[in-house]
Amino acid sequence: MEDSFKQSQLNIGTLGHVDHGKTTLTYAITHNWTDVHSESIKRSMTIKLGYSDATIRMCGDEYTTELKCKDGKDAKPVRRLSMLDAPGHETLMATAIAGSNIIDAALFVIAATEPVPMPQTKEHLMLINALGIKNAVIVQTKIDIVGRERSIKNYEQIKNFIKGSSIANAKIIPVMPNRNVNVDVVLSELANLPLPQRDIASDPAMYIARSFDVNRPGTKIKDIKGGVVGGSIIRGKFKVGDEIEIRPGIVTSKDKQKKETYEPIIAKVESLSADKDRLDEAIAGGLIAIGTDLDPATTKADTLVGQMVGSVGKLPEVTYSLDMKYESLNRDDLPKQAFKVEEPLLLGIGTGTNVGYVKSAKKNSLSIELRHAACIDKAAKVSVLRNFSQRWRLAGYGTVNV
Repeated sequence: MEDSFKQSQLNIGTLGHVDHGKTTLTYAITHNWTDVHSESIKRSMTIKLGYSDATIRMCGDEYTTELKCKDGKDAKPVRRLSMLDAPGHETLMATAIAGSNIIDAALFVIAATEPVPMPQTKEHLMLINALGIKNAVIVQTKIDIVGRERSIKNYEQIKNFIKGSSIANAKIIPVMPNRNVNVDVVLSELANLPLPQRDIASDPAMYIARSFDVNRPGTKIKDIKGGVVGGSIIRGKFKVGDEIEIRPGIVTSKDKQKKETYEPIIAKVESLSADKDRLDEAIAGGLIAIGTDLDPATTKADTLVGQMVGSVGKLPEVTYSLDMKYESLNRDDLPKQAFKVEEPLLLGIGTGTNVGYVKSAKKNSLSIELRHAACIDKAAKVSVLRNFSQRWRLAGYGTVNV
């Protein structure tokens, strides 16, 4: 593959209500089934963030992700994407929020079989607005189940639903991914989305979205590979051989109040991968796997999700508290209720979730004590979920004070 397409140029997040066809659509685009987690397979629903790369190619005027055209000639690559498949179920909103923090554009999936909006359709649009995502493609699925008239009615519901939002001008494309109908139209839209400006000159930093042990049971000691962390580089670049730091790191102790003490992790970059392609250098953008010399027990089972990777001594300081400017979402399905001191909150910080407790609250500001330490950039956005009637609901977002 050409060097310019060895790393993704754009992170696309699939959002939408549970069982509206996000994973099936992702498969039609990438030819990879992103639900590989055992519990996801057992329950037939996305639980952990799924991800896969796809290279959009052209055969004449037609867009495809196939390697070959119908005439046997090689398809011409035009753009490489990283796809993040976020869960839609209400109880997994925190995972969806984690994924939304590293996406550049949204593939918003809405099924024609149900009224618009369904609960997570509504919450995911709020998330898109809160994070300032302006580039999106809306995909109307399951049109083959309901027929023409109902599909048209559903289309009008979608148009009304997105009015006034940050993606009000997004195209709505009816698709049957299981029959490959209009998938090429979706690819055309994705191939022509504007590319974000990347900062590759600053000290590198990456949010960890997944961490894992790649060794199979029974691997001989001499063949054991170090732990792997995966995510999206938000600035700068990493090279094979770099010494890196992961913060907050490993919990080393807890005091009587159960406050944790962390020790940053120092490691060496042994390999860099974009999907199945090996890289000598990885820059901001796309999803990257960093192979390290760490004991794989350190990274297994997503242990390091939500942490940050960077050059040694260059990451933000670890903190147990946040002061932020708070913006409440205008929701008619939630009570208008002031924050209370010690009220628990569920926070989407970077690619991870954390529990916080309100220490003080004014009209447009919140001071929060975190249960677990966090490493977070100044001016970063934090999603805030509040507990109403024993359910965590997206209530607003904060911007960390500079």
